[in-house]
Amino acid sequence: MGLGSARRRGGVALKAAAIRIYLLAVGRLRRGPLHELQTDYAKRLVPPATILELEEKRPLPPAQLKTREAELILAALPAGARLVALDRTGAAWSSRELADRLAAWADRGAGTVAFAIGGAEGLGAAILERADAVLSLGAMTWPHLLARTMLLEQLYRAQQIQAGHPYHRE
Repeated sequence: MGLGSARRRGGVALKAAAIRIYLLAVGRLRRGPLHELQTDYAKRLVPPATILELEEKRPLPPAQLKTREAELILAALPAGARLVALDRTGAAWSSRELADRLAAWADRGAGTVAFAIGGAEGLGAAILERADAVLSLGAMTWPHLLARTMLLEQLYRAQQIQAGHPYHRE
């Protein structure tokens, strides 16, 4: 069954996500090309992704900052949401595996899936322990602000895979 009922966008039938996508991201993305690209992919999702930017302004030692950022993420996590933590120690899913995981969660009644993206120090242990899944974007190190756009593109691709749209090619 997948991600929901059919809807049309640009003349192509799309399966509208029965689940809402949240990005719980540490840090603020300034206006500019990267922000525009992030916004474009967030709006392509059906329904559009919600991006919550979280920030601790106090200068804290790295370990305390990581713990505080984890608290901010957990406080922003929608009630009942599945949580996917982005971390270098996670599993590297293919685009199809991401699509299948989202579809399975939707089929099991998940209303919301939230993706946590940490700051420069990474995600705190509390996030990794609470996560329903830990996802890696690969072995390379990516700036956390760029990881947002990469993840949003993959979420859009996952919806297109589920809709049978030719956006994704294998």
